[in-house]
Amino acid sequence: MTRLSLLALVASPFILSACATPPQAPTAQAPAAVSAHRDGQLDFDLASGRYDCEHGQRVGVHRELQAAVNHSIQIDWQGRRYRLERDPSHSGLPRFEDPSSGLVWIDLPWKSVLLDGRTHKPLASECRMA
Repeated sequence: MTRLSLLALVASPFILSACATPPQAPTAQAPAAVSAHRDGQLDFDLASGRYDCEHGQRVGVHRELQAAVNHSIQIDWQGRRYRLERDPSHSGLPRFEDPSSGLVWIDLPWKSVLLDGRTHKPLASECRMA
């Protein structure tokens, strides 16, 4: 037997077994901290507490859950407490709003932002759990 024939004979079981193994299908899983509910709105498993923001600003956030869904939050901002209700967003991101004060809080897993809902300008940005 020639050297090439011997090599082919030894390698063929490995090549055939590789062909017989089905490829692994990629799994598309959302991170464990994300859940979707009601019309594609997302919920992130985020904590209540003090959030430190850009320029030394601080925002206190207390999350109110009903059936494991974050329906409203209380915000402590500049010495006052505001209650913001969940407002469905086009993107599905958690958006909370208080129409009387105009405050809007948007949650992301890596940061949050407090906006003036009337001017759409950030009041406190790059907010992260302290």
